[in-house]
Amino acid sequence: MPVQARKRVLIVGGGFAGLACAKALRRAPVEVTLVDRRNHHVFQPLLYQVATAALSPAQIAAPIRSVLGKQVNTRVLLGEAVRVDPDRKLLSLDHGDELLFDYLVLAAGATHSYFGHEDWAPHAPGLKSIEDALEIRRRFLLAFEEAERTTDPALRGALLTFVIVGAGPTGVELAGAFKEIALTTIRRDFRRIDTRDTRVILVEAMDRVLPGGFPAALSDRALRDLREMGVDVRLSTRVTHIDPQGVTLDAGGAPSRIAARNVLWAAGVRASGIAASLGVELDRAGRVLVQPDLSVPGHPSIFVTGDLANIKDHQGNQVPGMAPGAMQMGAFVGRLVASEVASSERSPTPARPAFRYVDKGTLATIGRARAVAHILGGNYGGFPAWLFWVLLHIAYLISFRAKVLVFVDWIWSYATFGRGARLITGGTARTTLPS
Repeated sequence: MPVQARKRVLIVGGGFAGLACAKALRRAPVEVTLVDRRNHHVFQPLLYQVATAALSPAQIAAPIRSVLGKQVNTRVLLGEAVRVDPDRKLLSLDHGDELLFDYLVLAAGATHSYFGHEDWAPHAPGLKSIEDALEIRRRFLLAFEEAERTTDPALRGALLTFVIVGAGPTGVELAGAFKEIALTTIRRDFRRIDTRDTRVILVEAMDRVLPGGFPAALSDRALRDLREMGVDVRLSTRVTHIDPQGVTLDAGGAPSRIAARNVLWAAGVRASGIAASLGVELDRAGRVLVQPDLSVPGHPSIFVTGDLANIKDHQGNQVPGMAPGAMQMGAFVGRLVASEVASSERSPTPARPAFRYVDKGTLATIGRARAVAHILGGNYGGFPAWLFWVLLHIAYLISFRAKVLVFVDWIWSYATFGRGARLITGGTARTTLPS
């Protein structure tokens, strides 16, 4: 097939779904263009390790151009996709650039959702990017520095109180890591404060931690581990207000106030806004209600994958917005497009298969040798689950160099209780304190 006749495949997003799709097309007779507003792929399950000073950003991220550098049919563009014209098969980027496509794969992911309270965002950052992780790390470490300086007991207590909203995997992992750092890693680093007095409060509107995708038995195990570590877990509790001085909670109609200068958001996500430009039905989180083959209703050449797609598995459950599901969706679409292009000269075109999600299990780490895992129908906790979590995450890291560096860092951290990335970057302005 001559180069000029090749089908143009546009992929928006260099996350798990986008990269999986691009790699599945590496031998297909197509021209692949991957567009992302950042030049790097981030291994999101380990973002919390950057936020808690266990790893540095370069250990969990890799340049997209480097990842796809050997794919001769693929180019990478740095830019933000802002609008899709489905009828003209046109993708508009920021700065006015426009790209035509024969196939479009939207894998733009999701961002934080504050459920209509966007004014909370400056006071309660979420964790979706390297920038978010570095800002959380800065606030976390700076709180101890400020607590060491102040002579006001009330202010010191507020500085050493950390509230995490949302007890999904991210919230549970952050809560466990924060408490572990305060109890062990930095306990001897300060002279005027005892970091063991640090309060970590985990707030969840549902009646259990890890409410999505984990069996109740593992939720109970995680709750027990968190409380044994000293995390204050508050279930069936809603956040009604967040400001620079703390949060207001409501537990069954009983309001309460917590003075806390550090609040983190892990409670909800909403899909990338580009989905709205498709002109099709979206769910409450802004995700596209896709067809069984992950295509957009009425537009068979446009596919939606990852956090942007609303699709159920063969048991009628929502496919979780986690890395395994995203990778499976991306690879499925890549193979489908490759097969369709290869058979384009046949008549009639073969019917498309339906996407089938394979649940390979769910994991969450809580602290040192503490984790929960649901794998192949079995429930596991403690050290075996933690070890499996470690090995699985190392295996899925994007580069061999990252695998080695992360493995060495984790061995060192386990042996010494240390965290080598305790750097305050981005300035030491006291943004959490009153002026």
